[in-house]
Order: sequence, then C-alpha cells, then structure tokens
Amino acid sequence: MAAAQGAGSSLAGPPIASIPGHSSSTAVVVWEWKDELGWWRPYKVNVCNFIEQGFQASQQKGQRSGSGLVSSSISLGHADASLAPYVIDIPSLMQFRQDTGTMRAVRRHVFPRDSAAGQGIIWEWQNDERGWFPYAMNICDLLEQACASNHQWVDFGPLGYDYEVDLVAQVQTNKTTRFRRSVRRRVDSPYPVTSSLAPVHTGTGCSCQQCWLNGGTGPITTRYRNSMINFPNSSTAPQVSGRTTSVGSSGVGFVPYNKPALSGARSTQRLNAQSSWALPQAGGAVGPSTGLSTSNGVSTVNLPVKMSKPSKLNQALAAAPTDPEAVVKKYLVEVKGTPADEDCIICMEKLASPSGYSDACECRTIKPEMVGRLTNCQHSFHMLCVLAMYSNGNKDGSLQCPSCKTIYGEKTGTQPKGKMEVSTFPQSLPGHRDCGTIQIVYHISRGIQGPEHPNPGMPYTARGFPRYCYLPDNDKGRKVLELLKVAWNRRLIFTVGTSNTTGESNTVVWNEIHHKTEMDTNLSGHGYPDPNYLDNVLAELAAQGVTEDCLRK
Repeated sequence: MAAAQGAGSSLAGPPIASIPGHSSSTAVVVWEWKDELGWWRPYKVNVCNFIEQGFQASQQKGQRSGSGLVSSSISLGHADASLAPYVIDIPSLMQFRQDTGTMRAVRRHVFPRDSAAGQGIIWEWQNDERGWFPYAMNICDLLEQACASNHQWVDFGPLGYDYEVDLVAQVQTNKTTRFRRSVRRRVDSPYPVTSSLAPVHTGTGCSCQQCWLNGGTGPITTRYRNSMINFPNSSTAPQVSGRTTSVGSSGVGFVPYNKPALSGARSTQRLNAQSSWALPQAGGAVGPSTGLSTSNGVSTVNLPVKMSKPSKLNQALAAAPTDPEAVVKKYLVEVKGTPADEDCIICMEKLASPSGYSDACECRTIKPEMVGRLTNCQHSFHMLCVLAMYSNGNKDGSLQCPSCKTIYGEKTGTQPKGKMEVSTFPQSLPGHRDCGTIQIVYHISRGIQGPEHPNPGMPYTARGFPRYCYLPDNDKGRKVLELLKVAWNRRLIFTVGTSNTTGESNTVVWNEIHHKTEMDTNLSGHGYPDPNYLDNVLAELAAQGVTEDCLRK
C-alpha cells in the first residue's frame, strides 16, 4: 500500500471533483436503477440494449402520433431470465417488481463513444460481504477520465457523496468516518450505441425531454434513508402529473413473468399445522411470552420454532379462498360498457377487446371479454388477465392492484422456515440516547425450495445467518417490532431469489422491508443514526399490507 501511494505522489494535479464533458457526434446509452440506499446502478449491457430498443420504439411511435413518448412497458425477463419479475414503465421511468409490488426509479443516460460506457469500462466498490457493486456510470466516467489524466484522487463531494477515491491505492474513503473500501476497474462489453434524436448534452441540463430522460427519476420520489449521503437538487426533479405505474397500449406488454401456466400450475398447497416453519402458537400475535431475565440485564424472547396446533394465520389461510377463480370473483365486480379507449395495463389490450391472455389461459367461468373492477380502488382490468397474474404469483388468497398497489386480502410471502429471536439491552443507539436497544436475530438454514419458490425441488442457500438487526427500544421502535413480527409470521421478511449483493441465485435474500444491521455507525446506510428509518420501515410494512390494524385483530 505504501509503495502504491508513493508512486502516486508524482502524479499531476490535486484531487479533482469534475472534468469537462466529452464532445462527440455519436453516443452510447446506459439505463440505471436506483437501489434502496439511493445509489444508481447500471443494468448489464444486454439489458440496457433491450430497454433502449423498447424506448426507441416508444419514441418513434410517439413521433408518428405527434404525442411524444407513448405509454409502454418493458418486461426485463425477455433480456435476462433472472430479471423475469421486473417491468419498466417508460413514461414514468419506474421499475415495477410484479411479485412484491416494489417500485424503483430508473433513468437513461447518454454518453459519448469515447467515455467509460462507450469503452465498456466499469468501476466497482466492494461491499461488506466482499461482493462488487458498480458505480453509477457518470461516476465510472469521472473515475476513468481522472485515471487517464493522471490524477491520484477523485472527490465525490460535488456529486452529493461524502467519499473520495485514491486511484493509485484503489481505495474509497468516507471523508467523515474515514472508513475505507476497495475499488477496482474492469473492462466489459461497450454499452449500446443510441439513435438518440437529440444531440448529446455536455453542459448543465435544461428542461428538454432528453435532459429529463437522462436525469429524471419519474414522478415518485425515492426516500433517502442514508443519513451520510446528500442528494443535491432532489426537489427539482421534473414531475409528470397523475402517473404512477399506469401504462397504456403498446406492442410491448406488461407480462406476468414466466412461471407455470394455469394448465400446469404448481401446487397451491400452503401452510398447515404440520409445517416446521416458525410461527406463533394460537392465541397471540407472536405466541406466549417466554421472557428470560438474566444477570446481565438482557431479556430474551424466542418465537417458537414449531406449532403444536394450527395458528391463527393458518386458520385464516385455510378459511380464505385460494382457488384462482374464486379469488378473482371475490375482489373484482364485473362491469359492462367499458370506455373504448381504456387499456388493460396487464395485457396492454383495450378493455373493449378480449384479454391478451385468452390463448394462454383457459377458464370455464371467466371469459376473455369479461372486465372487472376492483372493489376498493376501482381500477379495471380483464378478469382473465387478473386470473393469469394471480395464478403466476403466490396464490395465497390475496390480490395486489398492479396499478396503485392496493392489497386485497392478507398478503403472505415465500420466506423459508426459520426462527426470529428478540432481546433487549440498555445500550443506546446513536440518535436514540434516551432509550435502550431492541435486538432481533433471524435464523434461517439452507434447504430445498418448495412449490412457492422460483425453482421447486432445487436447493437454496442461506448466507450470512444468523442476521442481527437493531431498533430503538422506544414507543415507535416497539411498534415497528410488533409489525415485523406480523411480517415474519406472514413470511414477508425474506424470500428465495437472486442476491443483489453477490449475484448468487437460489439463495435467501431480504424482501423489501429494510433492517438496520449495524448499531453504532452508518458506514453503509445500514446503521444509526438515521432519523427517517422508523417512518420509512413503517411505510414499507404498510406497502406489504402490514399496518396497525394487524395488531388490533
């Protein structure tokens, strides 16, 4: 390390914050999505190419109609099978995950051919699990230009990040905490050449459509849960009124991701009294208290591992209709005389036309031309499309509106069996000095995937368990804890899928309810202090149908 730094001392120039933009008549395009910590992460080259083709088709169709961008959605599973649950809505620049309802902002960046993106150069940083994350492409380009200009240091401060990078030592340092991470440079395939209809901008963004598409985050703002990161000008992102993830007609449809069709649907067997999955005993939200007082002042509550009789959740699931046709008819009311120009956002066909799933989905009682309206939110779809969506999901007796995400029924997940332990101790968390700490420990072991998982019968791994998480032991923290217990009971905390951290598939991963896994620092956004965390996690729980009403039942 010392030798590397010594060699760097002869490089020209002080730490740099920015380098003048490139100029080029041709360009490449990079599509990125914003993760839960507020970092922009580029899609893979082949996925970017697929998204860009869909975007260009939408743009060209809009030009012909004189309306700019037309509504369209892009199913990413066509480009990468591991992304099958994800759909991008082009007009709102939002990525929607069909099996969880999670939405994330996406953006489109155009770069010159001689940029890092045009050369296929990716800069990455190493996380706590020793996996590698790519920087946003504009940061990759900044780092590459600095490297080419023989600068040793790059300061991310003007970009809103409290970091600096030593290019010679290949280390990223948090300027406040001085925590260091490794960085690396690798070469991949160049990103796709774009047929962008506007010139590539190299200066300050204006209000044109390209600048909005290049830098916008769509109409739904992301909550910045990182207390250590500042996002400049976040309030100035262009807005599009009246849109969430609604999409209209297009040649590219909103397609439920590829899972067994109705004719060969996987088993609908759900939880039962013989399951070894950790659920509470009947009679309480989390089972009988088993608090143990010890000499060190720590009180411990273990949620039971096995059930001796059916839990309330199992009884509710047994009573709820899980037959696909019965569920659809329970929550949708058939309507007649739908407007001729209104679309079904599931199949992208007009509601006045038959369902786009009429060839793939057969049902004796629900006909392709039948249209239904959800009873609470009043959104309308082909009833056969809702049947296909439900049959390709968890089949737990609940529905989630694909337009506004309203949940009908009690949503459950696919969390593998395990154990949740809760304890308290007097030490305070940063930002919560007036109370002690709640510690949650999750235990899940490797096993075999069930019929509700992506690859039934295949093994799944469980990396990083037991996982330790922390809440302040105050009124709001205890409220979050009780709701997390409900989410655990409903199998919503974890799922089996592909890890965003390591890229490993068929492994246990977090399921969109964020936890604080560090106590006294916020080095990676997973610790304290974070004044917004409790409110954010309550909103995430509510998005899964876990609210205070659950505690009153």
